[in-house]
Amino acid sequence: MGGSKWSFSCSLFTFLFFITGTSTQDIIFPGESIKDGETLVSAGGSFELGFFSPGSSKNRYVGIWYKKVSSGTVVWVANRETPVSDKSGVLSVTGQGIITLLNGKHSLVWSSNMSKAARSPVVQLMESGNLVVKERNDNNLERTLWESFDYPGDSFLPEMKIGRNFITGSEMYLTSWKSTEDPAPGEYSIRIDPRGYPQFVLKKGSEVVFRGGSWNGLYFTVNPRLEQNSVFSYDFVLNSMEVYWEYKKQNSLCVSRLQLNPLGAMQHSVWNKRKHDWEVLWTTLSERCATYAFCGPYATCTANKFPPCACLEGYVAKSITFGDPGSVDSSDGCIRMTPLNCHGKDRFFKHTRLKLPDTSHAWANNSMSLHECEELCLTNCSCTAYTTLDILKGTGCLIWFNDLIDMTEFDVGGQDLYVRLAASELDRIQRKTKPKEKLKVAIISISSVVATGLLIPVFVLYVRKKKLRKKDEENEEIELPMIVFKTVANATDNFSTNNLLGRGGFGAVYKGILEGGQEVAVKRLSKNSGQGLEEFKTEVTLIVKLQHRNLVKLLGCCIKGDERMLIYEYMPNKSLDYFIFDRTRNKELNWHRRMNIVDGIARGLLYIHHDSRLKIIHRDLKASNILLDNSMNPKISDFGLARKFGGDQTEARTKRVVGTYGYMSPEYAFRGLFSTKSDVFSFGVLVLEIVSGKRNRGFSDSNHDHNLLGHAWSLWIADRPLELIDNALGGSYNVAEARRCINVALLCVQQQPEDRPDMPLVVMMLCGESSLAHPKQPGFFLERSQPQAESAVGKQESLDQSTITALEPR
Repeated sequence: MGGSKWSFSCSLFTFLFFITGTSTQDIIFPGESIKDGETLVSAGGSFELGFFSPGSSKNRYVGIWYKKVSSGTVVWVANRETPVSDKSGVLSVTGQGIITLLNGKHSLVWSSNMSKAARSPVVQLMESGNLVVKERNDNNLERTLWESFDYPGDSFLPEMKIGRNFITGSEMYLTSWKSTEDPAPGEYSIRIDPRGYPQFVLKKGSEVVFRGGSWNGLYFTVNPRLEQNSVFSYDFVLNSMEVYWEYKKQNSLCVSRLQLNPLGAMQHSVWNKRKHDWEVLWTTLSERCATYAFCGPYATCTANKFPPCACLEGYVAKSITFGDPGSVDSSDGCIRMTPLNCHGKDRFFKHTRLKLPDTSHAWANNSMSLHECEELCLTNCSCTAYTTLDILKGTGCLIWFNDLIDMTEFDVGGQDLYVRLAASELDRIQRKTKPKEKLKVAIISISSVVATGLLIPVFVLYVRKKKLRKKDEENEEIELPMIVFKTVANATDNFSTNNLLGRGGFGAVYKGILEGGQEVAVKRLSKNSGQGLEEFKTEVTLIVKLQHRNLVKLLGCCIKGDERMLIYEYMPNKSLDYFIFDRTRNKELNWHRRMNIVDGIARGLLYIHHDSRLKIIHRDLKASNILLDNSMNPKISDFGLARKFGGDQTEARTKRVVGTYGYMSPEYAFRGLFSTKSDVFSFGVLVLEIVSGKRNRGFSDSNHDHNLLGHAWSLWIADRPLELIDNALGGSYNVAEARRCINVALLCVQQQPEDRPDMPLVVMMLCGESSLAHPKQPGFFLERSQPQAESAVGKQESLDQSTITALEPR
C-alpha cells in the first residue's frame, strides 16, 4: 500500500480499561443477564465477554477479548455504533434467544436481531471466540441460529469467514475501528469482491485502495505468505451458493489473529508469551506498487526499480509523463502499439512472476486445460489475456475481457500471464530479443573487415561501449549510495589498525566515522580473496532489498579499481561470539537477553525465508555473524554466501560448499544440498550455543566424545536438559522457557531436513505454551562424524569461526 498512511505500529494495540468483575460460566440461559463488571468466559478460558472502555474513552461497549494472553486485545464489539454512556448497561437473553443490550433507562441499545424465534435457546461463548445462539431440536441436536462470526469487526480469527452468501445476500467482511478509542466502523474494509472471478480487496469507502488478488489454488496472488504451511491452513471456497475465505490453525501452539487497523493496514500476529506482546508475522505491503492501479492499464509495477512503472511488451506509454522520475502520477498507463487482427493471426506473449491483473471483469472455468484456454481466447476479439486458474493442479482457465490493470512484477513468486498481441508485433519483439543471433551476424561481418586492418578500432570501440553498459547496469543493480574512496579512507583514518574491528576470509572490517559524525563499519574485501568480488556482488544485490530490524543495515558501498567495500551501520557491541563464549563477558547476557537474541534471530530468518520480496538462504549463520546493537538486539549480518531461491523452489545443489563447520547441516556438508532447512539447522546450533555458552565444534566432555549437539541430545533423552544451561546464569532463568528453547533447538538440528520445522513454526513454538514434539537424533551427533575441514581449507585462523569456501561434496 502506498505512502505513510499504511504504516503500522504495535502501539495500536492500545491499553483498554476494564472493570475486574465476577466471571460466569461459558453459557447463559433466557432470563439471565450480565451486568457491567461481570463477564462470560469460554470453557477453555481463552476468551472473555463483558463491558469495556477503549483507551481514555468513558463510553461502555460489550466486547469479546483474549483472556489467557492479552486482556486488552478486543476481537469483537457488539454495540460498535451505540455505546452506553455509563456503567448501567445490562446484557441479557430473551426467551426467543435474542441477545439484547439495555441501558439504565431500560432502552434497547443493541440486539442480535434474529429473524426467527428459538425454542429452548442457549447463548454460549465458544473457545474460538465465537458468541453463538443455539437451540436443541426434537432429535436433541444443537442448531446454531446466530453467531458473532457472521458479523466481524476489525479482527479475523481462525474459523471465521470473509465472503458472501449468494442465496441470502449476506456478506461477512472486516471493518476498521474509527480510532483506537472508537470501535465504530471506520473507513477501511476488507472484503471478497464477487464480481468476475472473486478476489480479495481492501477498500477505503467505496474505492479499492489495495487488491490482494484472486485465489490461485495456494494463495491470493499478491501474498505467497498465505501459502499452506505447518502452522496455518487456508481455504478458499467458490460455488453457486457462496464464496468465502477462512484459515485454521494446524495446531494449538500459539494464539493468532489478523487485524485491520484504523490506518488501513492489515497484519497477522501471534502472541509471544515470554515478551507478553503480539509478534507481527506479516503485514500488508507499504510500497507504491501495492497501491491499486498505481501504473495504470497494460503496465507493471516493480517495487525495487526506479521509476517503478513499465509498459508490457507490445505497448507504449499513453502519456509523455509515464515512467518519468519527476512525475508523481503514472496512472494513465499504456496503449497497444499494433492493433489486434482478430482473424486468427493474433498470438500471445508470456509474462512471468506477475501479480495477475484485476479479475473483476474476468471469466473462469475449472475444467479447461491451458491449451483450451488459449484457443477460447483467440475466438473472442474482446479477450486480452489468459492464464492457468489453479497453479497447484496446473488446470483451469482464467480469461480477461477488459484492460489489464494493477499488475506487479515480483523478483520471485507470482504467476505466468499470456497477453494477446498482433502476430506482427510479436515477431518484432522476438527479433528484438535475439541478441545472440545478432552477435553472430556481427562477428561474421567483422571477420570480413580483418583483412583491411579495421578490426582493431571496431573491436576497441565495442569493448569500450560494453564496459560502459556493464558499469551502468552494475550501478543500476546495486541501487545504493556510492561513497567515494577518499571519504571512506578519511572515515577510517586511512584504514588504521587502531580502527580494525575484525578480520576474516573475506578481508577486514574497520570502524569509521563519516563527516556528519555517523559511526559506520567498513567491510573491505581482500584483494587476494578468491571469493571477494562474487560475494561482494551477492551481498550488495541481496541485502539492499532486505529491510528488517533483525538484519544489519547496509548504508552504501565503494568501488574503486580493485577495491570493493561495504559500509554498514556500526554495531557497538560487536558480535554474539564476543560475549557468549567469553567467561567474563557472558555474564552480561542474562536469560532475558539471551531469549531476546534467540527471538530476534528467528524473526530475521523468518523474514528472509518467507516474508521478504526475495527468498534468501543465508548459508553461513553463526555466532560471529550475529551483531548486537546498543540494546543487545541481534542483527543477522554477512550475506556474502547467501543464495536467492525462486518462489516455488525448495532445494538446490552446489559443487562448492560454503559455510562454517559446526553450523552446517549434514545434507549440505556431504552432498551440497541446501534449503531453508539448512538455515534452520544452523539456527538450532546457535540456540544451543546461546543457552549453554559453549561452542558446538570443539566441545568436550570427560564422559563422552560427543559435540555440543550430541551432549544436548544425551541430556535430553536422560531427562536432564537443564544441565545444559550456562553456569554463568547462576540458576537465574525460567525453567519452562529453558526446556522449550532446548526442545525447539533439538527439533531444528534433526538429521533429516523434512523432520525439521520451518521458521514460521519455529517462531510459533518459541512463543507458545503447548507441549512440543519429541526430537529425533541430531545430525553430526559425534564430533568425529563431521567432515575433515583441514584438508579442504588449508591453514585458516580458526576452524570454529572461519568460513569454508572450497569443499567439494563427497
